[in-house]
Amino acid sequence: MRFKTLFTAIIAFCFLMTGCFNLVKSTEQKITVQKQIANSDNYEEFNEITNKNKVQKAIKIVKNADWNNVKVKMSRYPNYKFQFPFKKSEGSEDKTASYSLWVNSNGKKIEIVTDSGKYVELNEQESKDLYEILTEKS
Repeated sequence: MRFKTLFTAIIAFCFLMTGCFNLVKSTEQKITVQKQIANSDNYEEFNEITNKNKVQKAIKIVKNADWNNVKVKMSRYPNYKFQFPFKKSEGSEDKTASYSLWVNSNGKKIEIVTDSGKYVELNEQESKDLYEILTEKS
């Protein structure tokens, strides 16, 4: 009888630890943002987003975008650059997705180019949402 109780307690503890481990892992995602300095190809650290809901929303916007495999040459340097580092459970960074972001001339749409050469122009609502997350400005 004691063996059954001990075995049940160990199994329950393992489930609890697995749930806590996954919670800690998912909260480690963040977005780092660099802002262009004076119309140059130089950037400075601008913002770090660690709010889980904001990070998840930004990832969803970028992931669900209608990406095109086209080579684009923009007329100016990106206004912002941002990265999504995803961490392994040990705490080391596994992969970093890097993006260059341009705000179009009327300020209503965002264009993004990946480090692997994909391009997208977001619609106005997605542009607004992503811009607010990355810059914490409306």
